[in-house]
Amino acid sequence: MSAEATTDNRASILLVDDMEDNLMALEAVLGSLNEPLVRARSGEEAMKAILRQRFAVILLDVRMPGMDGFETASNIKRLDQTKDVPIIFLTGTDNDSGYAFRGYATGAADYLTKPFDPWVLRAKVTVFLELHRKNRQLERILAREQRQFDELAARLSAIETHMAASSLKDVLELRRHVTHMEELVQEMRRGRGV
Repeated sequence: MSAEATTDNRASILLVDDMEDNLMALEAVLGSLNEPLVRARSGEEAMKAILRQRFAVILLDVRMPGMDGFETASNIKRLDQTKDVPIIFLTGTDNDSGYAFRGYATGAADYLTKPFDPWVLRAKVTVFLELHRKNRQLERILAREQRQFDELAARLSAIETHMAASSLKDVLELRRHVTHMEELVQEMRRGRGV
């Protein structure tokens, strides 16, 4: 696997909490996943981080001074480049059912109360990491297919132009273009498993 492919498969996780102890606990639980963990100590820091890089999942504390977790999540979901990033809300308050409702209403994928079970948190994050990897793989496949379709369209256009400007003696050149297009179509079919 190339260095670029390895880097592309890395899936950063954003940890957002105003308490150092909570960030350290999250790092301890998620460190074994061997994915980059990025810290943010506030909603404002989280917004700056998501504009600098792509994240597979965001773990977001609900109660923070300044921009709280709900406001941060709303801002994340408003941006085109981050609207589909799953957010797991973490809160120390489990007695207010309105928090869970508000969390899901702002676009949370999940909601956990502290203290959380480390195994459950790791399992949930692992699912989102795998979904992120599958989405990246799909994006690469679609980009490759788009390049192939573009090349096919360009060759068809060249054949049409050539046919309009030539006589039948140019059949060999046209046959070469058609053969190449057939090869592209076969390659595309192999890529789709057809």
